[in-house]
Amino acid sequence: MLAFAGNSVLCRLALVDTTIDAASFTVLRIASGAIMLWLLLSVRRRPRPAAGNWTGALALTVYAAAFSLAYLRLDTGTGALLLFGAVQLSMLGFGLVRGERLGPAATAGLVLATLGVLALLLPGSSAPPLGSALIMLLSGLAWGVYSLLGRGSADPLATTADNFLRSVPLALLVALPFVDQLDWDAKGALYAILSGALTSALGYAIWYSALRGLGAMQAASLQLSVPILAATAGVLLLDEPLTVRLLVAAVAVIGGLALVLKSRMVQARG
Repeated sequence: MLAFAGNSVLCRLALVDTTIDAASFTVLRIASGAIMLWLLLSVRRRPRPAAGNWTGALALTVYAAAFSLAYLRLDTGTGALLLFGAVQLSMLGFGLVRGERLGPAATAGLVLATLGVLALLLPGSSAPPLGSALIMLLSGLAWGVYSLLGRGSADPLATTADNFLRSVPLALLVALPFVDQLDWDAKGALYAILSGALTSALGYAIWYSALRGLGAMQAASLQLSVPILAATAGVLLLDEPLTVRLLVAAVAVIGGLALVLKSRMVQARG
């Protein structure tokens, strides 16, 4: 969870404290992530199935590009909360479309979490820029789609490696319209590479290993900590304000989703 929160911190650090642009950050992040994932796969002693696909790669590219672009103007905690909320709500929405049913408690939790996301977008002096907030919601939706596409993969790490590799040319295509604006310094490039190789690639490898010993509800519950960790790091490392709006939205989103998870856990046991 520290690695996943670290993606938000590193991206925000790079875009605020260095000269690197969002497109360059995205390309370096995806390329370094692809290299690290393939290095990790190369040391394994079992065959690697070719499990990636272009649909997954496209979703991954949209997530990463929108993530970087949104963080040009969003604080770390706000961006992480919007991303996390969009991911979870999109996956819950998919389940509802497929016929899943939520009980009263889970329904209340879903409504509360949705209201929490909307509370961040309401006009006001502490509201994040609406355009950037919507772009981050798009990033979360893309990651939700990517997660849904990867469900049931026999080898999640190999699938992720394949999709990262396919995403490299897609990221270069996304960067083409910004070719005149591409710029980075050594510090910005380092943050992007750390984001790709460390907090993305190694983070996913650790997460997929941990999932073997976790139930689905335990895993989902652990992810509730990511926006909190990101917001805390933003306050401590980037001197970002901890606004009442963000606190209220965080309580609503995280509390609402926790209510959904608890209700579904009770249903599974029953």
